[in-house]
Amino acid sequence: MHIIINNASMIPIYEQVTDQIKKSIISGELTENEALPSVRTLSGELRISALTVKKAYDKLEEEGFVITVHGKGTYIAPTDRSFAIEARRKAAEDEMAKAIEKAREAGMSTEEIREIIDIILED
Repeated sequence: MHIIINNASMIPIYEQVTDQIKKSIISGELTENEALPSVRTLSGELRISALTVKKAYDKLEEEGFVITVHGKGTYIAPTDRSFAIEARRKAAEDEMAKAIEKAREAGMSTEEIREIIDIILED
């Protein structure tokens, strides 16, 4: 697992960790029942507070991506196929919404945005 922390980002570090682990799960890089590094190990590797890693793991568990077994570690939660597909779709929708927001900030009309989407889909 490869996590990159951007200290200059306005996104809190625990969210950066959470988002990157989610992406690894959704993409299939991390598979169900696979163990994540311990809180202490990951905090040492990333040179961040153990509390920050714990907060990220807690958020992942709250969202159903991981399961923590006290005394044993944190593992990727078993998922059904429909959950994984829905998570991928949600991630795609979020990225598209960000792109549309940037286009609107640049002054593009709805028609111009649709034209760009059509061009991209033709490729």
